[in-house]
Amino acid sequence: MLKKILFIFVLMLFWACQKENKLEQEIAKIPVEFQVERFEEKFASLNQENLPELKREYPFLFPQQFADSIWIKKKNDTVQQALSREVKKAFPDFVEQKKELKKLFQHLKFYFSAFETPRVITITSDVDYTNKIVLADSLLLISLDNYLGPEHRFYTGIAEYIHADFRKEQLIPDIAFTYAKQLVPQARSRMLLASMIYYGKIHYVSQKLLPKTSKAEILSYSSEELTWAEKNEEQVWRYFIERELLYETDGKLKQNFINISPFTKFGLALDSKSPPQLGQYIGFQIVNQFMEKNPEVSLKKLLSLDAEQIFDKSNYKPKRN
Repeated sequence: MLKKILFIFVLMLFWACQKENKLEQEIAKIPVEFQVERFEEKFASLNQENLPELKREYPFLFPQQFADSIWIKKKNDTVQQALSREVKKAFPDFVEQKKELKKLFQHLKFYFSAFETPRVITITSDVDYTNKIVLADSLLLISLDNYLGPEHRFYTGIAEYIHADFRKEQLIPDIAFTYAKQLVPQARSRMLLASMIYYGKIHYVSQKLLPKTSKAEILSYSSEELTWAEKNEEQVWRYFIERELLYETDGKLKQNFINISPFTKFGLALDSKSPPQLGQYIGFQIVNQFMEKNPEVSLKKLLSLDAEQIFDKSNYKPKRN
């Protein structure tokens, strides 16, 4: 009997993999055309003669209130020149990133037919990590100086928990997250559960857009942080339930369990060992279980469902280790 059950399970897994492979083959045929414009390289070659042409080509990167002399001075600044050199060293051609971007755009087109390929421009931003990726109308701006490696000297003075994912591998997941955040409607409720499901949706969309990307990178976790979250999922869930936090609206809950921080703030001895944003992680798990149990729900439909409906129909059960 056990052998029969195991055989059926293996067979189901095989067919699921075959179906997934067929879907990915279909998505890979979707035509998308775009170029990656290396603005930071053009800016590194800036001079008095070519500045007017560059301003015409990229007016949105040259605010009118600044005189031309400011841009020349910035280009000649030693810090700006160092940024340009380090970005050129880390991203000499952007070929691999463009391949991954193409796959991302194909998935966006497949799941959201209204999607239009943006104008993709790479820049430096003086390590403005609050705007690593900017998506505005038809523009996608990528600040490459935020992806030089977590130990890079440019990040001295930035909190370690912030620059921990300033890695090249995180660039495409960050772009997927930015698109997903634009697609997912804001939570209408101030309840902790609503914030959890909101970010759960964002991570789920990111996962669908980047099916080959690890769960850790989707969540901006290290492999160690993801392992901790998985091993302690039941304990974290019990904490939420025993304290009846899901339907609470206290703003401090979002600070403790949703927002970026060095770790999740339970007020327990385990705090310093925990990864940050475990509320987002649990929300992601809830959405995953909801979609597994409701395969008829499309990705678009998921985005319109409210948090309580998703939670109730997910019949969420934390993993046990």
